[in-house]
Amino acid sequence: MSSIRTVLNDSAIIHPPGFYIIAFQTLPYISVYIIFLAFVYAVTLVFNILLISLIARDHCLHTPKFMAVFNLAVIDVILSTCTIPSMIKVFLFKDNFVPFNLCLVQMYFYYAILSMESYALAILAYDRFIAICLPMRQNLFNTLPIMLCIVGGTWVYNLGRVAHSTAIMTRLSFCNSVRVNSYFCDYAPVFRLACNDYTLHWSIASTSSMVNLMVPFTVIILSYLSILATVFRMKSVSNRMKALATCIEHLILVTVFYIPIFTIFLIGLYVRSIDPDQRVLSLSLATCIPPCINPIVYSLKTREIKTRALALVQRIKTSP
Repeated sequence: MSSIRTVLNDSAIIHPPGFYIIAFQTLPYISVYIIFLAFVYAVTLVFNILLISLIARDHCLHTPKFMAVFNLAVIDVILSTCTIPSMIKVFLFKDNFVPFNLCLVQMYFYYAILSMESYALAILAYDRFIAICLPMRQNLFNTLPIMLCIVGGTWVYNLGRVAHSTAIMTRLSFCNSVRVNSYFCDYAPVFRLACNDYTLHWSIASTSSMVNLMVPFTVIILSYLSILATVFRMKSVSNRMKALATCIEHLILVTVFYIPIFTIFLIGLYVRSIDPDQRVLSLSLATCIPPCINPIVYSLKTREIKTRALALVQRIKTSP
């Protein structure tokens, strides 16, 4: 295939027609794994769209907490859609070629939405912090307009930041290999294929990974330290248990998302000792499983959602 040449600062920049995704070469039964992810994707869509519909339709759920849950559900749908359908195409139907521009689009949405998942969990921690630590000031610090501004701010920030880091990929020349050792057009595996200097891209990748994982995670940790301090000042044991019970579903989501992501990104980015196929397998699970689990956890653990979901099922059963 012929390459596309552009000119940047009097130097020829070579853009290939596209890239070939080549992950999972040493792993057996990869088709079974992809079929499993297809099932995960179906469950993710059903439960997240149900959660989005319940919150959108019921004005009683138009509160700061459920706007934060709504935001997380929308992010989960987009994050899963960024990766799993393309994995089915590549590894189940053996069509592993991705055009250059489509590769950049996938890269952009994946990293923007993955970062927003991290910030969405921090927003939910902020909601719990206000509800438990400052219950008398919720109308001051955690109203619906404030929550919408916080959510909107994270979207603008992440979409703008990743737009820049993706745009500078066009400054790289790819004159040798176009085989990407990942399950999608992954940022670092793609820029490492370049035959010109990618120091800027490495710096952006390492800095963004740290900032957009550590800042939200730090907000979550500080929120829960404040929550624990407030809870242990409560005289009633039943009140303590009731306050902590409202945090259980959020803590499950935080654990499921951050532990594998921290492990994979930090080891893979700085140590580079992890086997490529093991990294890709772990990363795909870490980004595909949480969007499936999140709505199920909220449906089962949150009384308001469970009540309205059961009411919807009853209406469907009784309708002619």
